[in-house]
Amino acid sequence: MRKWNFSAGPAAIPEPVLREAQDEMLEWQGSGMSVMEMSHRSPDYIDIANKARQDFIDLLEIPSDYQVLFLQGGATLQFSMIPMNFGSNKIADYVLSGSWSKKAINEASKIMDINIITSSESSNFNHVPDEDSWNCSEHAAYLHYVSNETIQGNALHTPPTTKAPLIADMSSVILSEQIDVSKFSMIYAGAQKNIGPAGLTVCIIKNDFLKTASTELPDMLQYSKHADADSMFNTPPTFSWYLSGKVFTWLKDQGGLVAMGDINRLKARKLYDFIDHSDFYSNSISIENRSIMNIPFLLVNSELDSEFLHDAENAGLLNLKGHRSVGGMRASIYNATPIEAVDALINFMADFQSKHG
Repeated sequence: MRKWNFSAGPAAIPEPVLREAQDEMLEWQGSGMSVMEMSHRSPDYIDIANKARQDFIDLLEIPSDYQVLFLQGGATLQFSMIPMNFGSNKIADYVLSGSWSKKAINEASKIMDINIITSSESSNFNHVPDEDSWNCSEHAAYLHYVSNETIQGNALHTPPTTKAPLIADMSSVILSEQIDVSKFSMIYAGAQKNIGPAGLTVCIIKNDFLKTASTELPDMLQYSKHADADSMFNTPPTFSWYLSGKVFTWLKDQGGLVAMGDINRLKARKLYDFIDHSDFYSNSISIENRSIMNIPFLLVNSELDSEFLHDAENAGLLNLKGHRSVGGMRASIYNATPIEAVDALINFMADFQSKHG
């Protein structure tokens, strides 16, 4: 029996997708082989890859003047590739809003000058400072921010207004709701949270911005090389690409990102409402910056944390332990986590509170 998985990543994948992949595991559609055994340059696999890319473009309504790259290395590699490609002899603006933006800043600072235009580190990243207070550079190479901090559970729900090219790490929020891609010069995301299996990284780059990328880097680190090769510069993570494509089809079947956004906001609202009306659980993130994907919460008595996690696992609620840097609990409620899972968690939390409150 499958249980409810609240992992922050690698995370839940829709069960219909897993079952379809299971049916095709040994042999894909009469080809005589598994997708994992196919050449990435074979006609069958090219069809798989192209359909996945087009479905992704359709879901996000990506304009035609953007490149969509399916790469490797996770968002972490992009922390270095972005300044290497776009930051030569320049300064870049960065928003420091949590652990992942801090990692991005640490990597970029090895390569170029960094201006931290705002930070909420002194308040444990419980909010994102208002944009009016940001200290932006006059001629920044780009402005980088993490739209949803997976660990702290804060989010910037509206893209910043900037004259500089805007870059967003959307690893834990991509495909969770509609966005206006045209506001960005680049969006990137590791797949293992809200797209599909680990191993794939998606980059969306505006053509005009891509033209400014460095051509002096090793080939593997040049975005333009990957774009010219249709993401086949080297062997891609073929199975992750294939399974992500099935997730894209599933998302279309659910009604697309408008429908998913409604569902995700409902899930988050139900869990936040329960926490806010409890004197046993708490969430410290400012209301306007609360994530709809990653919801951390604390118990009134941390000595009960181990018992909570043990009982939750016995109840079929998995991977609720908060990140080691934050403590407490965290429920990641990505697209593949249905409302029924959130209801089950709330019922468990209420029952646990009644026993220990």
